[in-house]
Amino acid sequence: MKLFQKKISPYFIIVIGLILFRAFLNYAIPLMDKTEARYANIARIMAETNNWITPQIDYGVPFWAKPPLSTWLSAINFELFGVNEFAARLPYLLLSILMVLLVGKYATRKGLDFFIPGVILLTIPEFLIHAGVVSTDTALAFCVALVMISFWEGINNNKQKIWKYLFFVGIGLGLLAKGPIIIILTGPPIFIWLIIFKEFKNVWKFFPWILGILITAIIAIPWYYLAEQKTPGFIDYFIVGEHFKRFLDSSWKGDKYGFPKSQPLGMVWIFLLLFALPWIQLLAIKLWKNKTNLFKNKWIAFLLFWLLWTPLFFTVSKSLIHPYILPVMVPIALLITHWWETILHRKKIIIGGLVFPFLALFFYFGLTITNKKEFYINTDKYLIENTASNKLPIYHWQKKSYSGQFYTKGTMKAIENTHKLKEAFKTKNPFLIIIPTKKIKNIDNQEMSLLKKIDSNYKKGIYIFKK
Repeated sequence: MKLFQKKISPYFIIVIGLILFRAFLNYAIPLMDKTEARYANIARIMAETNNWITPQIDYGVPFWAKPPLSTWLSAINFELFGVNEFAARLPYLLLSILMVLLVGKYATRKGLDFFIPGVILLTIPEFLIHAGVVSTDTALAFCVALVMISFWEGINNNKQKIWKYLFFVGIGLGLLAKGPIIIILTGPPIFIWLIIFKEFKNVWKFFPWILGILITAIIAIPWYYLAEQKTPGFIDYFIVGEHFKRFLDSSWKGDKYGFPKSQPLGMVWIFLLLFALPWIQLLAIKLWKNKTNLFKNKWIAFLLFWLLWTPLFFTVSKSLIHPYILPVMVPIALLITHWWETILHRKKIIIGGLVFPFLALFFYFGLTITNKKEFYINTDKYLIENTASNKLPIYHWQKKSYSGQFYTKGTMKAIENTHKLKEAFKTKNPFLIIIPTKKIKNIDNQEMSLLKKIDSNYKKGIYIFKK
């Protein structure tokens, strides 16, 4: 009877509610162009072709931009649950849940509810968004969290030796998640902390470096070796291009898969302020009020170095996007947890944090009820599904979309230019073609007159040719 009389934690309810909310959107929202649909389609091709070494951006075209951990996770889910949006996104939701569970003990050590850090994490927009986005960023954030927390536990908790090995497991997985950036994002803050608190002796004493490095190597090196063997040139492109030129040269012409996103210097801090609200603003106030004691507490200093290093590193980057701040959501949550009992109006702040998911849910149902969802969401899914009864070959003008490739299971083809379009007309075989509205001007009026629009959204129309 006591079990049923025990009061359920409101923080637990909030965490479960937000996880279910994210899971619902993972199921209900189609994969959107360009990034998410691209990674989902790469995983779909991997599962279909059974090529688990070389991720492919199209059949026979290797994708060298990222290692395969995220692709493996989505591809495995496709094997288990079929090719669909929820299966593609499930690994990222599970990794986010693991991060919530990973940080809970730091609340209980202070006599707080286990789920307080989880509430903070899941009410940070950046974290909640990436609990359901097919990309490499959530996997990297998990690996960074595993490395940093394992390091802290390894040097401060001699009773649980597993952490000393998980530190090296985290590095190995990070190398498979996004490459050497795992070392770049974790090494400097750890090194600075070791210098300030003179902990180098303990590091060499407590960590199994020889066995640990071997563990990291066993996890990561085989794939890098096999990837280079199967597609020579991968190492040079990925290590030199993606890890140095991509960030230091906005005019880098080597990017095979997109366009460098040139941002003003320091834009990463704007991303942090916008995508980590309301907690980053609250944390800034707490840090200011406690500025004289920040480096007297090893735990606070450790979390602060972890938090600050990533945005500092990307401050001078000429090519970045907001998911680059995702690895510092965990130290934000842990620092807030440390000062939790001193925070005034906690309930109001949590309610403020819940505004973002409520607005997202309201927006989704608003689009659905008004029948605008199919029109405004940036995907080819609905154009393809609404014309599926025609059972005709489907093309995309000039360049195939990633969502189109995903939802046609790879059967979509591209008609690159007017000459190819004229050849398609000459066959007199009926077909469907998706044309972006902005690119209709690239097609002659005579050719357009042969096409009949049968559906459209705010960016594209789908046309049918029937002679």
